[in-house]
Amino acid sequence: MGKALFYHLTRDPLEVTAHNLLSRALAQEMRVMVRGRDMERLTGLDAALWQGDKASFLPHGLAGGRHDADQPILLSTAREAPNRAHIIMAIDRAEATPEEVPGLERLWVLFNGHDAEELGQARAQWKAMTAAGVEAEYWSQESGRWECKARSGTA
Repeated sequence: MGKALFYHLTRDPLEVTAHNLLSRALAQEMRVMVRGRDMERLTGLDAALWQGDKASFLPHGLAGGRHDADQPILLSTAREAPNRAHIIMAIDRAEATPEEVPGLERLWVLFNGHDAEELGQARAQWKAMTAAGVEAEYWSQESGRWECKARSGTA
């Protein structure tokens, strides 16, 4: 059974945190689907992921192409992951439910700590996960580095 990890973004923007997490997932040969609510926003993230040098390149694609199933990282607004993702990264208040966690290695929920709507959504998702008995961790970068501030549930 997987676990849900909540990342409270207060210092680094989504693009930086997403890149760091996605790099780690690829290093472990895990496939990821980044689930958003707005294709325009995902297009912006797509452009950000193309930035940088060759060493920081992350192979990825926007959903809707012929090769979605082959993408190690797929950016999509869909619920289903055609790339057989081990990890779902939910951004911008995208849906993340306890029911999907058992089929994953990880469910990452990234939320902007300066946006009241995103904070509210993340709190509701945390409550749903923990009420369902999903193992969950809450990570914050408030001190300048990522620290686990809370853990709930058991595997």
